[in-house]
Amino acid sequence: MDVQMKRGLLDVCVLAAIRAQDSYGYQIIKDMKPYLEMSESTLYTILKRLETGGMLTVRSAEHNGRLRKYYHITAAGQRRIESFKDDWQQILAIYRFVTKEEGKP
Repeated sequence: MDVQMKRGLLDVCVLAAIRAQDSYGYQIIKDMKPYLEMSESTLYTILKRLETGGMLTVRSAEHNGRLRKYYHITAAGQRRIESFKDDWQQILAIYRFVTKEEGKP
């Protein structure tokens, strides 16, 4: 798969994982595990990129005596998910065209 496409897909997956409620790194990985495997290093690179892009914010809170970073999706992050869903329809149309059998519409 094209590296840029994969990056975009993973970004949207991370945003979707925190769409319903704020979350932290380990929980995000756990929530995504039934759908895809992601290493912590990959996740934290994505989280930093999304934060820099204004698609999420970060706050620290104490949990069991340790600071934990919680990630919150912003309006820009929500718009990115919606944009992805619109783009996905175009990708599906291209996929159907590329994989169609000869002689069938």
